[in-house]
Formats: sequence, structure tokens, C-alpha cells
Amino acid sequence: MDYTDKPILITGAARSGTSLVAACIHLCGAFKGDTQGPGRWNPKGMYENHELREKVVKPILMNMGMDRRGQFPLPKTEDVIIPQRFKETVLGVMRKQGWTPDKPWMYKCAKMSLLWPVWQYAFPNSKWIIVRRKTSDIVNSCMRTGFMTAFASEKIQRAVDAKNEKEGWLWWVHQHEEKFVEIIKAGLNVQMVWPERMVNADYEQMMYTMEWLGLTWNGPAVMDFIEPKFWKSRK
Repeated sequence: MDYTDKPILITGAARSGTSLVAACIHLCGAFKGDTQGPGRWNPKGMYENHELREKVVKPILMNMGMDRRGQFPLPKTEDVIIPQRFKETVLGVMRKQGWTPDKPWMYKCAKMSLLWPVWQYAFPNSKWIIVRRKTSDIVNSCMRTGFMTAFASEKIQRAVDAKNEKEGWLWWVHQHEEKFVEIIKAGLNVQMVWPERMVNADYEQMMYTMEWLGLTWNGPAVMDFIEPKFWKSRK
């Protein structure tokens, strides 16, 4: 099979578990390319293609005058412009990193939900994974995470009518949820995944997702990878 036009696109609000889901999909056979390794805020790695993020995604946001981190300000969907030769650029990066058309391939990026028309225009046959997590857990994680800094600014808080940092991040999560609704209403081929289920030893949803993606479930590798101590949820 030729997977050139059939990427697996994994998105969701940052701090929702996109890295965990991307790792599982990679362990079940999807090519990820060169990704960022473990760090303080992602002990098992980001599983996000570094070159695509830095040289393809962030420049789109910057050219629109938006925050390259995807925190604030955020782009309006109707203002998103399709870059020239976007598809060719993405595939060129993947080929350079060792991908061949006979391999299923994936890209994980929380900011992709903000730019979803770009990816869907380039890859209309893609399969989308939207990663979900309880809103309060995402907000609390953002406030603990060193690179999630936008709403510590009182100026930015005022811009979104928030009284404090927590309300700012709540606004931010709701903006992403609106993008998820747009994606679904636009008729994209999408599945929702709640990774907390796997942390609680319920793998049924992920097993179904792998079947939907056409990948082979690698239960031992996935179970060995997941460590609940890295997943802090509200009890």
C-alpha cells in the first residue's frame, strides 16, 4: 500500500496526553521520523517531529502574527492560509528522515488543531486522532509546566476577560474544544482518544483505534511504555 496521502495526524490541547498516544501509535508500527527525546516535562519524549514543528508549523503561525507556541494569540480558522507546496515540504522532511511510501506515517502536534485546514487540504485522506483529557486536569497541568507561560501575564489575562491564570488557561482549553467541533463538523475522518483509560489499564479504546488505523496492536510494548506515575490526574 502507498501511504503517501494517508498520514495519521494526532492533535489535541497541549498537556492532554498527545505524546502518550503518539508513542503508542509509533510502537504499533507508524513511522514518526526524528523526534524530541525525554525532558523534564515529558519524561518519555515528545514524539513530535522536531523539523516539522520548527521549520513547517511554527513559521505558519509566525507569518500570521500568532504565537508560535500556540498559546496566545490564537489564529481564527477563517484566517488560516494554505502555504505553497506545503504537502511537498512535509513529505520531503519525512523522506529525508527515512520514510518510504510503503510505511504508515504519523505526525503529532497540539498546534495542528489550530491549523487543521492546512493539513486537511494537503492530506484529505488523512486519519485524525483528537486526544482528550478532563479540562480541569489540562488547566492544572498547564499551570505546573514550565513552557506554558502565556496566562501568567496579567495583560494576556485581561485580553481574554480572565481574572487569573487559571481562568486564562480555561479560556485556552475552550478555544481548542471549539476547533475540535469544527474538525468534526467539517467531516474529517476522526477518532477521539482518552489516554487516561490506558493509564487505568483499560486498553480497549486504543486497541480499536489501532485497528481503525490499520496498524497491528503491540500490547506488550504499549503496556511496558505506560507508567501511571507520569500521569497526574485529579482524584
